[in-house]
Amino acid sequence: MSSRSTESGPEPGFAGFGRYAGPATLILASLADGAKHGYALTKDIESFSGVRLPPGTLYEALARLQAQGLIEPVESHDRRRPYRLTAVGATALRAHLHAQRRVADLGLRRLASSWGTA
Repeated sequence: MSSRSTESGPEPGFAGFGRYAGPATLILASLADGAKHGYALTKDIESFSGVRLPPGTLYEALARLQAQGLIEPVESHDRRRPYRLTAVGATALRAHLHAQRRVADLGLRRLASSWGTA
């Protein structure tokens, strides 16, 4: 998942993520249905993607997402720190997922024409 530029400029929110674009996508997708703290994010991401984000990767990506205004912390009265998606984050996630869908669709079409359907 890249921060590829489009005709209208870079994908909103994903510029500069580099190797963290994959974890960022998973985190934003998880937060799309409501606020979660780190452990809940890890479990949700693992359940829908089969990917277990190591704590260092998770918290580095959370810090980057927060710095870019894509997520924000939610007030908590215990030691857990939940995060929620911002409107900017929802817009960035939607744009990124649409771009990824175009790549996936193209790849599947090319596989079907060159390798047949499974």
